[in-house]
Amino acid sequence: MSNKSIKSIVLVHGGFVDGSGWEGTYKALTKKGYKVSIVQNPTISLEDDVAVTKRVIDAAEGDVILVGHSYGGVVVTEAGNHPKVAGLVYVTAFAPDAGESVGKLIANPAPGAPVPPILPPVDGFLMLDQTQFAASFAADVEPDLADFMAKAQVPWGLDALNGEVTTPAWKSKPSWYLVATDDHMIPVPAQRMMANRAGAKTLDQAGSHAVYVSQPDAVADFIDSAARGVID
Repeated sequence: MSNKSIKSIVLVHGGFVDGSGWEGTYKALTKKGYKVSIVQNPTISLEDDVAVTKRVIDAAEGDVILVGHSYGGVVVTEAGNHPKVAGLVYVTAFAPDAGESVGKLIANPAPGAPVPPILPPVDGFLMLDQTQFAASFAADVEPDLADFMAKAQVPWGLDALNGEVTTPAWKSKPSWYLVATDDHMIPVPAQRMMANRAGAKTLDQAGSHAVYVSQPDAVADFIDSAARGVID
């Protein structure tokens, strides 16, 4: 990249949630001097989410560090081919290879691996069992907030779940991966496999799948290190 510092960060949420979960990370990055944009993806289809994300990248100032959480990792893997994207950050996120989707990556869980409490689809959309949401998604989030997140779920479209990556941006862009070591949605070995395959610089962080909500300062520090690493 150029010797200009990276000043723009674009944050992409995952399934079942919206961009408001990034508030703490947004505040921490803003204090560090970054211009932070939060994508509000409809999560109806991968194609649409990639298009929405690219519009936010278009509007950002200069080169961008593109950050994805969970299913947001699939979005950034595809949208990260945008020429303004300098690097990718995965926060306990899916980092698919060509032809892979979340549906394919979770199809055959290892024996003993945590299985997300996804309810059967209704009208083409998925939800998590509200009674199991906190334990699986947000175990280290303050209980009242975890309960609110469960009640405020965004339906996740099957076309998003099954959307396949065509060209993984991690094959051409530097990547970083924050492994949440207490995640009960994406098994830790799966996180490590995807991080290693992407050649990502990896950091272990004790935290739940919602580590970006429960530990925003740690997540912001990791994104900051990635932004600095792109220009070092």
